[in-house]
Amino acid sequence: MATARGEFSSRIGFILAAAGSAIGLGNIWGFPTQAASNGGAAFLLVYLVLAFCLAFPALMAELIIGRHAKSNAVAALRGIASGDFTRRLGAGTGYIGIVTASLILSFYGIVGGWMIAYALAAVTDILGMPDTSAWLTNFSLERNLLFVSVFMVLTVAIICGGVREGIEKWCTRLMPALIAILVLLIVYVLTLDGASDGVRAYLVPDFSRITDPALILSAMGQAFFSMSLGVGTMLIYGSYVSDRENIVSLGRSVTLFDIGIAVTAGMLIVPAMYVAQHNGVEIYDAAGRLIAEDTLIFTVLPELFNTMGVAGLVVALAFFLLMAVAALTSSISMLEVPVAYAVESRGMNRKRATFMIGGAILLVSSVLIFNFGTLFGFVVSLTTRYSQPLLGLLMCVFAGWVWQRSTVIEEIRKGTDGSDNGLFWKIWPGYVRFVCPAAILAIFVQQLR
Repeated sequence: MATARGEFSSRIGFILAAAGSAIGLGNIWGFPTQAASNGGAAFLLVYLVLAFCLAFPALMAELIIGRHAKSNAVAALRGIASGDFTRRLGAGTGYIGIVTASLILSFYGIVGGWMIAYALAAVTDILGMPDTSAWLTNFSLERNLLFVSVFMVLTVAIICGGVREGIEKWCTRLMPALIAILVLLIVYVLTLDGASDGVRAYLVPDFSRITDPALILSAMGQAFFSMSLGVGTMLIYGSYVSDRENIVSLGRSVTLFDIGIAVTAGMLIVPAMYVAQHNGVEIYDAAGRLIAEDTLIFTVLPELFNTMGVAGLVVALAFFLLMAVAALTSSISMLEVPVAYAVESRGMNRKRATFMIGGAILLVSSVLIFNFGTLFGFVVSLTTRYSQPLLGLLMCVFAGWVWQRSTVIEEIRKGTDGSDNGLFWKIWPGYVRFVCPAAILAIFVQQLR
């Protein structure tokens, strides 16, 4: 069954694909701006602790369930259930995860399209085509429809190739490119006036803020949701992992990769904000709060690039290519969630399923574009603030309470002898049973306020 479904051909292929799913726009702009708004290095320290104590155990729950089931989220959760109620609950959780992943992709594709448009605007600026650049960077119905279509075509083309020739092949190309662009941009930005103030704000902690409940909840949410948990993406990727692999080691590597990129991105975004401020660009609102993330990316940083002359055009191109790549590596994992279900549970051909589902999601994106003011924010809030936390909670419940302990131990033993006697297994069951659900509920209650 595993061979027919496809598997990742290498350890590094899985790590790059899973890390690519986790490393999206939220890591590149979300984490740095969260840090800048919540005490800088104090937020960073709390985030690092919670990422390992909370996000890693939750990630392992999805990966272990996925590899055991070798199936999509619906079949996997239904398969580990022990009775009629939990089987129905598992299937329902899987279905809601599919819908949530599809809705997230519907608005994610719009934002990913904006990144491509802004990257092309940098090219047209270099070529001396200001009218075209203005059209590419101004909000319009035509631009949004065109570039969400471009972004979805790229996503569909990759998923059509399957696990090895699609997901793994392109993630092993895109992720090194993302890292290279990120590092080059950091090196350049750190040479600019004002960057040192940003570095100090990011790396020198204000220890008095570490116990701030708002900071802790914010860091907890970022740690959990930046790992792409809850909607079944990691479960699906785990289902493509060979039984020969050490699943705990793989999960640890993905967590380190994701955290590393998020923290590294902070070394770009936070110093860039202070460089912008040094160059006369406003980065705080009238109330003294850091401006919103979307305004930062699409207004403040472009204004910064404009103050840098010709070099700014090249930096703008590199930056928005970085953002487009980050968006694409996440979008392919989202599309794989419904596609895997259609192929395995409905017997559809992969290419046909990918085109049909990709087209349906593009249609939803178009509806959001035509009703942007009323629907876009609603869908973002519905999926990320409400659906995703509850799905993450249910994943932990299934891994910690529903799934039989003996079967879990047997699954962990695959790929390495004695792994169930290690430190991970001594800590993980308690975390996934008690700490993770409690933390997710705390985040959810905070979101309701």
